[in-house]
Amino acid sequence: MEYGIFDFLQLVGSLGLFIYGMKVMSEGIQKIAGTQLRVILRSMTSNKFLGIVTGFIVTALIQSSSAATVMVVSFVNAGLLTLVESFGVIMGANIGTTITIWIVNYLGLKVKMAPIAIALIGLSFPLLFAKKARLKNFAEFIIGFGILFIGLTFLKDSVPDIKSSPEILSFLNQFANPTFLSRLLFVGVGTILTIVVQSSSAASAITLIMLAEGWISFELGAAMILGENIGTTITANLAALVANVHAKRAARFHFVFNAIGVLWILLLMPFFVNWVDGLNIQAANDKLPIFHTMFNITNVLFLMWFTDIFYRIVLKMVPSKGEEDEEFRLQYIQRGLLGTPEMMLAEAKKETQTYGTLLTKMLGNVIYLLFENPKDREAIIEKIRKREEITDTLEIEIADFLSKVSEDEMSTEGANRVQYLMSIINDMERFGDICYELSVTNERIMKLGANISNNVRDEIKELFDLVNEQLKLTNVNLRKRFKEVDIKPVEINEKRINEKRTELQKLVFRSMERQTLSSHEGIHYMNIINSAERLGDHLININESIVGVR
Repeated sequence: MEYGIFDFLQLVGSLGLFIYGMKVMSEGIQKIAGTQLRVILRSMTSNKFLGIVTGFIVTALIQSSSAATVMVVSFVNAGLLTLVESFGVIMGANIGTTITIWIVNYLGLKVKMAPIAIALIGLSFPLLFAKKARLKNFAEFIIGFGILFIGLTFLKDSVPDIKSSPEILSFLNQFANPTFLSRLLFVGVGTILTIVVQSSSAASAITLIMLAEGWISFELGAAMILGENIGTTITANLAALVANVHAKRAARFHFVFNAIGVLWILLLMPFFVNWVDGLNIQAANDKLPIFHTMFNITNVLFLMWFTDIFYRIVLKMVPSKGEEDEEFRLQYIQRGLLGTPEMMLAEAKKETQTYGTLLTKMLGNVIYLLFENPKDREAIIEKIRKREEITDTLEIEIADFLSKVSEDEMSTEGANRVQYLMSIINDMERFGDICYELSVTNERIMKLGANISNNVRDEIKELFDLVNEQLKLTNVNLRKRFKEVDIKPVEINEKRINEKRTELQKLVFRSMERQTLSSHEGIHYMNIINSAERLGDHLININESIVGVR
């Protein structure tokens, strides 16, 4: 019986159906438990052991180690997990992914799931039209589950019969007695297969079917499973290409951890194979889930004690390029990373904290320029100008990101939070503009051949000290959970800024009347004073947006 192009397309289509079902099922469960998953990850990673348990639970729930590790990378990118905390979660995800191969083998290959899957789709399809988002998400999960097993059924039927292809059989017979090199070859096959299909679950299903059909021996199937453990790390590493340095390190850890685990298990492969063979299990595809589980558990139990060494390795693999190098782009918002609307809002909030740090640097530059009369004045002004351009870019990028987030279904609270964050970044951008305007105003004063007069210098400095204190309070509030923020200290400080502004205006007018200040100088000083007060206005606006009263 010949295997033609139509048969091959059926095979590819079946695989596509399986992967699509996995994707829909995984996304459905993530939408159902999006916020809860974030709470679990943040509350259960205080130590290595809890992190491993957390990674196992999350991966077992969403049935995708790739999705779980990409989620972890995005959490590290958003600053919700530290790099070290992510290590335990990633190790646990490796164990959690073994659940999939057990489900696929014992439900997909041994039970006729297609009729059951179609019935499940029929039962859950009406829920897609429910008003409650939770019911719709649950329907997506069940439908994805059904599509997955329908795809797996088609996949089994689409695999060519090896008995009718003696040339393939003769090729595979070369590996009847596997050597280290042949095992290494099939590790490569498993790695490439996983990279191509972008799903370790799909690659595992293909390996199980090859075993069930007698294409390969159990030992070669085990070697492919090892390769699939390396291949599954590629997804997270691709997602981390556009992420910050910490997320890149988390992704590299996943690759290094799995690669080292595969290497030492590969060296001891005969021992592990003999141990599984000693269980007297007849079907080769029944042995594979046992080997996969034993490999991942053993690897985690062995390598978990060397996380300090892994930490040093990934630091060398992904060195930091310095603070200045990282502030020219978004550090936490990355469009290529997986995330629910709640997750993406957390990333945007984290980005406002970076934005606030940048404003602190700008205000520091302005105060230094106004009151220290530095020799490197032109360099300071250029630095402020460049940072002002960054604030413009940050506002556009974050606003664009928030607009994309608002297109997804979210709660009323989430929609309100989008508006508050929009307001915050708008005020932050205006704060940056004013800082640059102040540097220009100071330059004009210098060209007049005048410094800030001694009789008003200290008074104006006090006003800027109040603004600087207000900015510090604002940055503290940006780092708190919104519901925990108390803006009373900010409101008190805002009143002091306004009072100081009024006092300084009177002082400048009196100085102009007494002709201790020229009219040109007086106008420039008034601009500086009013600009400082406007900085305070934008900071109070930011704090009101944080607590949701503006």
